[in-house]
Amino acid sequence: METSLLADIVALFLLSIVVTLACKRFRLPTTVGFLLTGVLCGPSLLGVVNDHETIDQVAELGVAMLLFTIGMELSGDALSRLKRPVFLGGSLQIGLTVLAVTGIFLLQGVSWQKGVFWGCLAALSSSAIVLRIMQERGSTCTPTGRLSLAILVFQDIMIAPMLLAVPLLAGTLQLSLQDALLNCLWVALSLGAVLLAAHFGLDRLMEAVMGSRSREILLLTTLGLCMGMALLTSALGLSLSLVAFLAGLLLARSQYSMSVISGILPYRDVFMSLFFISVGMMLNVGYLGGHFFYILLMTGLFVVIKSLLCLPSVLIQGYPLRAAVVTSLSLAQVGEFSFVLAASGLSAGLLGMDDYQTFLAVSVLTMMLTPGLMSVAPRLADRLALRWGRAPLPAAGEACGGECALQDHLIIIGFGISGQHLAHVARESGITYTILEMNPETVRRYRHSEPITQGDATQPVVLEHLGVDRARVMAIIISDPSAVRAICQEARAMNPDLHIVARTRFVSEVAPLIRLGASEVVAEEFETSIEVFSRVLTHYLAPRQDIEAYAARIRQKNYRMIRHMRREAGSLDAMASRLADMGVQAMRLEEASPLCGRTLAQSGLRPRFDVTVVAIQRGEAMTAAPGPHDALQAGDIVYLFGRTSRLYAVQPFFSGPLKEDVGEVQA
Repeated sequence: METSLLADIVALFLLSIVVTLACKRFRLPTTVGFLLTGVLCGPSLLGVVNDHETIDQVAELGVAMLLFTIGMELSGDALSRLKRPVFLGGSLQIGLTVLAVTGIFLLQGVSWQKGVFWGCLAALSSSAIVLRIMQERGSTCTPTGRLSLAILVFQDIMIAPMLLAVPLLAGTLQLSLQDALLNCLWVALSLGAVLLAAHFGLDRLMEAVMGSRSREILLLTTLGLCMGMALLTSALGLSLSLVAFLAGLLLARSQYSMSVISGILPYRDVFMSLFFISVGMMLNVGYLGGHFFYILLMTGLFVVIKSLLCLPSVLIQGYPLRAAVVTSLSLAQVGEFSFVLAASGLSAGLLGMDDYQTFLAVSVLTMMLTPGLMSVAPRLADRLALRWGRAPLPAAGEACGGECALQDHLIIIGFGISGQHLAHVARESGITYTILEMNPETVRRYRHSEPITQGDATQPVVLEHLGVDRARVMAIIISDPSAVRAICQEARAMNPDLHIVARTRFVSEVAPLIRLGASEVVAEEFETSIEVFSRVLTHYLAPRQDIEAYAARIRQKNYRMIRHMRREAGSLDAMASRLADMGVQAMRLEEASPLCGRTLAQSGLRPRFDVTVVAIQRGEAMTAAPGPHDALQAGDIVYLFGRTSRLYAVQPFFSGPLKEDVGEVQA
């Protein structure tokens, strides 16, 4: 490596540290910090970097690595479900954008060739920025995240045809239909051969690499597969990042995919940082200052028009207005591959130098605005959906025998793997339930086997048709944090007695959801930590009672925190919040339990475990506040009141005898 290039990279990294830390103090995303670093280092300001071309080439690897890891995180089933959004949503988004921009240029007396070219520039969005922000916020698996990914994938697919069309639009290349078909066939055959070879030989290669137990070989193999396949197929005119995405999909089939991801993430983050810096370096600050208000106006118009043109591509697939608004605002920026396309158009004469600088300024500004747009998108979408949204309503008789039959039922919001498990358990337990899912593909798949309907649960009219005012429990099992908060608030306002169980990814989301009305919040981060240490201790042959005691103590501490976060409520709720670490638990009495046939006085539950029996259900009969002479029988549902830790401790006693001699339990 030349000393000058090394000095440039060191200067970029040191300056990016200072700028990013300053952005963090103002709560700005790191992406904005990297873009501002590029602006400062660019030739129009400090002029720190001399070798721009090499930096751009290195930065392109970051985009390829990002798409590579995204592809590895997708399963085959997930990609199969994205076929419709990719080809229908993506083609409609690009088609509408190109047609609209071409129409605007024709009205201004500009040739249709330039209109089509500018339409292609505007149609592309930034995979690097959007997917990076979604990964940081954990929204990649939400419906809007999947829709955005699908449209971005189709845009990457269309980069090669757009680049091939530039000389045709400029009139510098005469290509017959036969030559075009032959070139497309050659690309398809070459790509198919590469993918076929990888499909049959990849598993054996990864097994050999993992058998070496060398992390260095694993990393070299990963980089070799990613970059090698990308470079090989990019020679055919395909997008470097698109082929890296396909390589990631192939490697995702391997059982060692997680090891590969953990090894490549640090390198991906470094190269991605260089990419954002290189984009900021393109901005000519002098030109921006001289045409500030014009560029600002063009940036605002671009964001509004592109967002509006993206709406139909989501709405036509059956998604509600809220999902369409969030997806459209997430894609309302210029894509990184638009720079490559613009450079090609500049050399072909489709762009003048002033037009090129205007395009660069608008592009960088839209990229800088993207984190803010994605932050305000959910709130803006909620307002628009509440005012103009027309969400599909559950059909009468489709859920649990008709809307009027819904009483004391369970509402399941989201029908992913967690929702499917909950529905199965509810069906086995005889609990009446209804399901709401926003993804129309999922609804079509399960509509004949489940009481499922399609709609947006953030809208009060949808919750009303689900019978939320008569429901007993609502389980919110979706991955969109802003939607979970909105649903909690609306459902609590419509039914103050509703028990709301919400799922979230991070513990930091627990407090806001509790304040908005959630009764219980299950944080995946928290529950995963308990499962991890339970399995570790099990492997070390720790006694099961000790493991359960540790888990009970941690959960007890968490429950205390949740109770302190609860809002002030009336009478019973306020009293329960002051009873720290207390709760009610229902337990089934098994035949092997020594409690069978004993009276409450003989059971010793209160003196031994510090728990009180508050009710006994036997069949359809319920005995409230049973006396000391009431006997327990196998199959009884016993409701116990006491501290959370004691309730966990007494559970094994209802299934069978403990190690201690049961006969020594005194009345």
